[in-house]
Amino acid sequence: MSAFAISQLLVVIAIGFDLLSFQFKHRRQIIACLVVSCLLVALHFALLGHWTATGLGMVAAVRFIASYCTTSKKMMAFFLVLTLLIAAITFNGMLSVIGCLGSLFGTVGSFCQDDKRLRQVLLVATSLWLIHNILAGSPTAVLLETVFIGSNLLGYYRFYWRRAGKAGMSSEERAEEKTGRWVC
Repeated sequence: MSAFAISQLLVVIAIGFDLLSFQFKHRRQIIACLVVSCLLVALHFALLGHWTATGLGMVAAVRFIASYCTTSKKMMAFFLVLTLLIAAITFNGMLSVIGCLGSLFGTVGSFCQDDKRLRQVLLVATSLWLIHNILAGSPTAVLLETVFIGSNLLGYYRFYWRRAGKAGMSSEERAEEKTGRWVC
């Protein structure tokens, strides 16, 4: 099996995790799925020789792990700087710029305290990665971002547009989400 075929297979598996991610209500469940997806997509880009996207994917996985434990703005700033550093070190034209912008929005979204804002910001990040993946020539990565956008919008619909009268998070869950403290 060629490196290209293996890379596409990794993205197919990542699509499964992306489909699951936004069907959960709580940001911690969403983030756990995204960690796995990011690692698979980073390996996919490594097989294709897109080193900025590989580095940004690995940073995204670590970033999601950190944001699972905290929504600290200092931690977010660290990952914003790290993203810019990776993009600068591996710079290779417009793909690096688009990937970097997608990762910057992804970083902000990751550290949002509530899932509604996380969904909104990640919609922008995913749209940028969709453009990146079209230009990178990876058909399954294009499908991945398209599915991710659809899953995000479906989850947003289920939890916010259609929600009339349904109970949201418990007061304990809201308090934990708003503190931004380490909770691992």
